[in-house]
Amino acid sequence: MDYDILLDLVTDLGYNLAMSGAETFRVEESINRILASYGIDSEVFAITNCMTVSIKTPDGKAITRMKRIGFHGNDLDAVERYSNLSRRICSQRPDPETALQWLQETHQSRIKYKLPLYLLGNILGAAGFAVFFGGTLLDAFCAALCGLLVGLSDHFFGKFGTNQFFKTIVCAFIMTVGGNITSVLGLANNTDAVIIGTLMILVPGLLFTNAMRDIIFGDTNSGINRIVQVLLIAAAIALGTGAAWNLSNVLGEMMVNSPTQSYSWIIQCIAAFIGCIGFSFIFNIHGPGILLCALGGAVSWGIFCVAAHYGCSETMCYFLSALSAATYAEAMARIRKYPAISYLVVSIFPLIPGSGIYYTTNCLVMGDMSGFTDTGKQTIAIAGVIAVGILMISTLVRLWNEWKRKRASV
Repeated sequence: MDYDILLDLVTDLGYNLAMSGAETFRVEESINRILASYGIDSEVFAITNCMTVSIKTPDGKAITRMKRIGFHGNDLDAVERYSNLSRRICSQRPDPETALQWLQETHQSRIKYKLPLYLLGNILGAAGFAVFFGGTLLDAFCAALCGLLVGLSDHFFGKFGTNQFFKTIVCAFIMTVGGNITSVLGLANNTDAVIIGTLMILVPGLLFTNAMRDIIFGDTNSGINRIVQVLLIAAAIALGTGAAWNLSNVLGEMMVNSPTQSYSWIIQCIAAFIGCIGFSFIFNIHGPGILLCALGGAVSWGIFCVAAHYGCSETMCYFLSALSAATYAEAMARIRKYPAISYLVVSIFPLIPGSGIYYTTNCLVMGDMSGFTDTGKQTIAIAGVIAVGILMISTLVRLWNEWKRKRASV
């Protein structure tokens, strides 16, 4: 057996998983399981920007590969394809040359949405959540226009390899300016709903979800690293929106904010479903997975509404919704044999406190430190409750899998 080719195979597979947006534990476990299927002991260490793989051949020779990992994408279809490939290699154990050819075929078979469909995802995501946060249909139209601008800006800067922090600042600025322009033109009834709906596109939902799952699987370094990235992106959103608000104040243009609409839970769930379909396009999810992921978002918010109807506190409502979203993701992962992250990251989007992020930033820019503290604490508390719900289900599933593995080995 050519151990150099085998090591190249698992290193490239792990690298592609990481670059597509897979969790750290998925990268490490995929590599370890492939090497174990060939009877090889291995040591794999992966963090968000680096990966090292070491093996020891039967003759005692140690071989190591190290690869730097760049900015992680949001290509969940690729995560599914590479995960399926790792399972195929483990079950069939082909010679390393054949497996390497399978990897190349998988890489070439990846499907990426063209720009029009990616932009459609931005439009649906912004419009759906504009209604979800109490906007009118006209506000949804304005949010769709802002989402289109954000999508075009993200695509333009992405072509030049612009770093995520700067790109988010610019997109947040364009988003807020666009919302203000629709207000000045008399199109938007509630500019806050327009901006909050569009802001959801910039929220790092995949980073946040992966951070929680990394921590529960013991990859604390990667989890903390991702949380820092989440905070940096949140800061970039604050800087971009703050700059746009200051520009509006200088120009003397005031935003229009009519009272938000109070929709029934059915309308809210439909709006969440439409918005989550948009995020399925953004995260490059294909086939039936689009509707199934969006359904998870509608179900999670439906649980929130039911819990609120029966008198649960807001914190408990978010906790129960996070539990339902995580349970749904784990169930669909086992039914369809796809990674749970694909379903989880979309299903929790209706729970992400987009309005909290917006109003916290607004209070900071306006100098309302009391409001900033109150809304900031509430937003952090909601994010924490969502994280606890995800961690609880992930922990229980991991314990169940470990119990089944030990029982099978007895």
